[in-house]
Amino acid sequence: MFLLKVKGSFSAAHSIEGYQGKCAEIHGHSWEVVAVVRTVGLNELGIAYDFARLKEKLQLVLSALDHSYLNRLEPFKGKNPTAENIAVHIFSELKSAMPCGLELESVEVFESPTSSVIYKAEG
Repeated sequence: MFLLKVKGSFSAAHSIEGYQGKCAEIHGHSWEVVAVVRTVGLNELGIAYDFARLKEKLQLVLSALDHSYLNRLEPFKGKNPTAENIAVHIFSELKSAMPCGLELESVEVFESPTSSVIYKAEG
């Protein structure tokens, strides 16, 4: 088994409705995202999966969030765009883009260099 990891980023603002503190106000982050995928075999070149193609898939998901006010986006209607909910959204979108033989293992979302959340597939 091989685990492949790619990183991407996007910049966006959000606010946490109902939160008691500074995060209740609109503020921005330079979000960093790490996606980990699992595969069993290698192709004839000895490659598990092309990193460039995997990065493209991640960036396509992140570009829909980039330079936005996350609270206004459809995926976050009725829920706060917390790091946790952002991770679930990115996981869901990226999972649907995975080719046969590649399974999304986890998505880690950093809202700062020292604070992140990891969402993993259940089961």
